[in-house]
Amino acid sequence: LLLFVHVAQSPSAMQYIDITEFGGPEVLSLRRGERPRPGPGQVLIKVAAAGVNRPDVIQRLGNYPPPPGASPVPGLEVSGEVIAAGKGVDRPAVSDQVCALITGGGYAEYAVAEAALCLPVPASLSVVEAAALPETFFTVWSNVFDRARLQQGETFLVHGGSSGIGTTAIQMAAAMGATVYTTAGSAEKCAACLELGAVHAVNYREQDFVAELKAATTDRGVDVILDMVLGDYMQKNISLAAPDGRIVIIAGLQGFTTEVNFAPVMLKRLTITGSTLRPRDVEFKAAIAANLEQHVWPLLAAGDIRPVIYKVLPLAQAAEAQRLMESGRHIGKILLQP
Repeated sequence: LLLFVHVAQSPSAMQYIDITEFGGPEVLSLRRGERPRPGPGQVLIKVAAAGVNRPDVIQRLGNYPPPPGASPVPGLEVSGEVIAAGKGVDRPAVSDQVCALITGGGYAEYAVAEAALCLPVPASLSVVEAAALPETFFTVWSNVFDRARLQQGETFLVHGGSSGIGTTAIQMAAAMGATVYTTAGSAEKCAACLELGAVHAVNYREQDFVAELKAATTDRGVDVILDMVLGDYMQKNISLAAPDGRIVIIAGLQGFTTEVNFAPVMLKRLTITGSTLRPRDVEFKAAIAANLEQHVWPLLAAGDIRPVIYKVLPLAQAAEAQRLMESGRHIGKILLQP
């Protein structure tokens, strides 16, 4: 005699990815737990997909702790359907499909987002594709257009043009009327950058990008440089910057400490700045969201800009997704789908 016992799952349970300890991708484990609940000004999203980003890897290594009050679950962007709203939320409405920038909790079946940081899924994209938008689009707008004040007719360089940030920055800067240059690590990646709107892509493994881009700009240099490398790139960026140029730092893949000769900074009147987005308050990020909806979302809806998606993996393969990101083989974004 076989006895089958059915154990009902709690209707408030969900699957999520837990960082069991700091270390390699293998520390990411699929767990079950309680769904989060939206507070005032927040919504609960049934996640269609979540973006995988470099900060998730840094958090897994123990070097990027969540801000106070944020979920310890990795994941800074999601898309999906709003299924509940907290007090004071008028927009988005329950049943709306949105994508959202969040401070954590994306690697899960359900995630809480600030209503002010939710944007509608553009008409040209599926709800899964929209998960590739928030983290890179918010970051690029804030740093390239707000901090560095990139203008139509100026020149712009983004390092790592085949990354999620890079593919976004190339398209956004080109759409806004800038002349775009980039660096990438292979001929295939350089070709992808050219297809996205860059006019010159330098394979940094084989060429001196400073010499190449000085020649391309007839020795004038570049007005705005978006850098996520640092290390010895800092002096090279200073050398390559045009008079009154702006250099914006958003990461430090080669490390945050380097020796710099500041004489060219003074002689060329350069501005060097940097930022991190995750710890900023909701009001700051909401202003970025409003600018994106006004200036960039129409370009997405028309298909003039599209997120570049390299691979979509099941949530249970979060470790594989982060291995792929660390390998650098990808062009564009990596997504997880619950």
